[in-house]
Amino acid sequence: MYFGCCHVRDRTKQAKRPAVKRGGLDLVLGGPPYAVMVRIDVTNGSGYDCPMHPEVVQPRPGTCSICGMALEARTLSAVEPPDVELRDMTRRLWLSLVLSVPLMVAAMAEMVTELGEVPARMLPWGQLALASPVVLWGGAPFFVRGWRSLVTMRLNMFTLIAIGTGVAYVFSLLGVAIPERFPEAFRDGGTVPIYFESAAFIVTLVLLGQVLELRARGRTRSAIRALLDLAPKMARRIGADGSEADVPLALVEPGDRLRVRPGESVPADGRVLEGTSTVDESMMTGEAMPIAKAAGDAVTGGTVNERGGLVMRADQVGNDTVLQRIVRLVIEAQRGRAPIQGLADTVAGYFVPAVLAIAVATFLAWALWGPPPALAHGLINAVAVLIIACPCALGLATPMSIMVGTGRGAQLGVLFRDAAALERLGAVDTVVLDKTGTLTEGKPRLVTIDAVGDHEEAAVLGLAASLETGSEHPLAGAIVAAACGLTLANVTDLRAVPGAGVIGRIGERTVAIGNRRLLTELAIEGGDHTARADGLRAQGQTVMFVAMDGAVIGLLGITDPIRESAPGALAALRAGGQRLVMLTGDHRTTADVVARALGLDEVFADVSPADKAAVVNRLRAEGRIVAMAGDGINDAPALAAADVGLAMGSGADVAVERAGITLLRGDLGRVVRARRLSRMVMRNIRQNLFFAFAYNVLGVPIAAGVLFPWFGLLLNPVIAAAAMSLSSVSVIGNALRLQRQRI
Repeated sequence: MYFGCCHVRDRTKQAKRPAVKRGGLDLVLGGPPYAVMVRIDVTNGSGYDCPMHPEVVQPRPGTCSICGMALEARTLSAVEPPDVELRDMTRRLWLSLVLSVPLMVAAMAEMVTELGEVPARMLPWGQLALASPVVLWGGAPFFVRGWRSLVTMRLNMFTLIAIGTGVAYVFSLLGVAIPERFPEAFRDGGTVPIYFESAAFIVTLVLLGQVLELRARGRTRSAIRALLDLAPKMARRIGADGSEADVPLALVEPGDRLRVRPGESVPADGRVLEGTSTVDESMMTGEAMPIAKAAGDAVTGGTVNERGGLVMRADQVGNDTVLQRIVRLVIEAQRGRAPIQGLADTVAGYFVPAVLAIAVATFLAWALWGPPPALAHGLINAVAVLIIACPCALGLATPMSIMVGTGRGAQLGVLFRDAAALERLGAVDTVVLDKTGTLTEGKPRLVTIDAVGDHEEAAVLGLAASLETGSEHPLAGAIVAAACGLTLANVTDLRAVPGAGVIGRIGERTVAIGNRRLLTELAIEGGDHTARADGLRAQGQTVMFVAMDGAVIGLLGITDPIRESAPGALAALRAGGQRLVMLTGDHRTTADVVARALGLDEVFADVSPADKAAVVNRLRAEGRIVAMAGDGINDAPALAAADVGLAMGSGADVAVERAGITLLRGDLGRVVRARRLSRMVMRNIRQNLFFAFAYNVLGVPIAAGVLFPWFGLLLNPVIAAAAMSLSSVSVIGNALRLQRQRI
């Protein structure tokens, strides 16, 4: 909400009509200098959800009805709001720690002799006084979540914690209040043993684990907030009369003229109208070298204007900017569920009931065959089983790695749409690459104009450019750019032939431009022009035929340089065991020139957009796991058909929408980084799952007392709680390593 100041008199009659846009309701009351703006968030993505179970969504903060974890806000702001859950858990932790430390000291047998002046009957009551605030107040959230899990029969980690600490505390309370009611099997030397220190310290250790977990989850959101912080809070808007005023960024509309002064961040996506400068686009490209900008050049919100002043037109604002789209992709990916999470979910579904059964069996075994006091031993060992088997580490294993990995990807210019794409990329063995805009710069230039017969080169170029005006294809852009200065004709009945070219009418004539497939479509004979076209293709040029009234009138040769990053990136992929395949609608001869230069394994040329998807499906049918990298509208079907779609961020929006992964600025080196990151995250998840399972597999039998007959060893519940917390810390620390690893 933004606040201004205004007089008491009513200015609401001057208020603009409220408009729902960019995910919110903007209401502006009054006018300068007495303006009040109220923004009400009505974004569909608002509310709170669970990192482990994204399907659990509610409008207010709370806990997950399935696992009991604290919910997180689905939308983030650049300014981090206070973490109410973390603050509450931290407060409970400190008070519990202060009371638990003397409680542990007072419970030690050695201390009883030193406190001879304290009546023996008073010592248990003192322990009760110290333990009660810890268990009943410090552990209150765990009991609430544990009770909810029992009521809903969604058993989770808090079920075990609540039962374990609750049993230890209630047993000790009754042992102090009515010791005479206990049978001999519960007595140790005539007295009932009490476990206040165990119950209190278990609560304290679980609180410590919760605080560490919440802080770690906050760190995983730092990458998103770093991105959000790039956007300025204000923009300098130029009015229709030439006046300038600083306004909140939320008030900027598409079409507004904005002044960007040296050192300021660009407030929105748009184009430069006036001025020259250099702009630091490292947040998009990862490159430190600033980019020169002049009138007509595109600028991206969040980049930094370095030296000269610019006047720009805002085209995309608010949630429509590239920066906001990046943030949305990262948030969605962090809340996604990787397929490997299904393993943890399956295990967790059986784990808690199995632990409860083991705890009951432990109590019965000790009660029947254990040494005196048999029931007391059975009770404390059952509590140790419940505590050490707490599956909190198992629940954190996958989400923590996914959150850290996707955040790290955003910093590297690799945006994962969901966790499933992150997991699949690491298993890919075949990478299919489009040529134009992926292997090449995507900035082709016209180098050859070959007019036929009496037709002049300028006339041929003018007709071709007239048809291609308005097309977003890179080859069309090269033709239009070469025709700069020529007078272009009006075109009617314009029709596109997918994967072939375009046809239209200019005056009374039918004009077409496209590849050899278009000539076949129109039943036009190539004749001698075919040999000339083959010669140009052998030089690496893409050839476009220009035809008028059923006859070829010229050929256009276009070259597109290979990306500077392509050879190194492809060499790294090849070294990683990837099969490299080029898929292009270009002619076989031209495609072979590029393929030989880059050392590709296989080439599919002269393919239509539908054929591209068919080729990808054929490779998958052969048992290959396929990633497809492309940037054009014609690549969208193949991107959707692949196991993993890699959209070059500089490409068409439809390509980005169909892909599972977006590579900012289309740098092929980011394909290598994306694959490395995927493999690192999956390795990290497997390590986390190992930590979680290893603690439980080793700890549960020891807690149950299997070593007692041979070594006389029993596991105190406090040690069990420490081991349980250590497993969570191990998982969290291992996941956070991804933030520091070199990729």
